[in-house]
Amino acid sequence: MTASEIASHLLSNCGSLEQFEVYMFGSTLRGIGADIDILVVGPSGDAFRKLKRELQAASEFLPLHILYMQPSEERRTEFVAREQCVQIKKLALRK
Repeated sequence: MTASEIASHLLSNCGSLEQFEVYMFGSTLRGIGADIDILVVGPSGDAFRKLKRELQAASEFLPLHILYMQPSEERRTEFVAREQCVQIKKLALRK
């Protein structure tokens, strides 16, 4: 699957993703690699727990490696910029 196909699949099957900033990073963006690196940025709580369950179900079919960060943690580490993360919503539009 391409990065855009993976993004579309996740958005279609994990409704809670809409409530978070979600990015893909790593080798999948370049069309190589065996795992899919996903970053989820958002607060904890009920929506977060629901999203984790949805992503766990999705990981039964996709080799997902998921990193979760609080918004303040992402800002402090500048992970999105440093790792050249791309929002999955933008990837899904690249079909």
